[in-house]
Amino acid sequence: MTAKKRPLQLHASWQALLGDQFDLPYMRSLRDFLLDQKRLGKVVYPSGDKIFAAMNLLPVDQVKVVLIGQDPYHGPGQAQGLCFSVPEGVQLPPSLRNIYREIQTDLGLTTMPKSGDLTAWASQGVLLLNAVLTVEHAKAGSHQGRGWEQFTDMLVERLTEKLEGLIFLLWGSYAQKKGQLIDTSRHHVLTAPHPSPLSAHRGFFGCGHFSQVNRILEAQQLPAIDWQAGLIR
Repeated sequence: MTAKKRPLQLHASWQALLGDQFDLPYMRSLRDFLLDQKRLGKVVYPSGDKIFAAMNLLPVDQVKVVLIGQDPYHGPGQAQGLCFSVPEGVQLPPSLRNIYREIQTDLGLTTMPKSGDLTAWASQGVLLLNAVLTVEHAKAGSHQGRGWEQFTDMLVERLTEKLEGLIFLLWGSYAQKKGQLIDTSRHHVLTAPHPSPLSAHRGFFGCGHFSQVNRILEAQQLPAIDWQAGLIR
């Protein structure tokens, strides 16, 4: 008797957009790889119910901004399926601290956010997408080249075909690979170095992306993003 297939935990709008991908060979291979990791006793982040959290929090037609990260945080209790985000109460990772520093400078704020949970951004239309959706404990980049990049490439392609006027934030060379998939005559692309301590001083600080996003949204007669929402405690 074959094992019963578990239902896919993916919002219906994303299932409609990408559901055909899950039976393709590359996704079957990825699924087998993740099952093998579990059988070998490897710890994989985030937990299975959070792998598609970025999509489950935000239906396709509500996406306004797409922020693309690399892969999930690889420490215990950090990854929650949203790029750069950590659960409430978890110490801010260095990249997120630098993101907050740029928000503070860009928007002229006096208070530094204390919460690392970016769920409130998602609720305002920011898709917090990692290029690779899983990682092994303590091994950054360990699930690269396993199929996730192909899946998120297709996500970007189809999202840009379906919607108009999206704003893409591509920080660092890994995220910027997705730029070739975006029709810049229909969408906006903002690029900068990655906010990690190794590269933030090369141009992430001073990029002004947060105010630029809001100007573009307001020009489209859409609500601006409250970048402080839910972060000040």
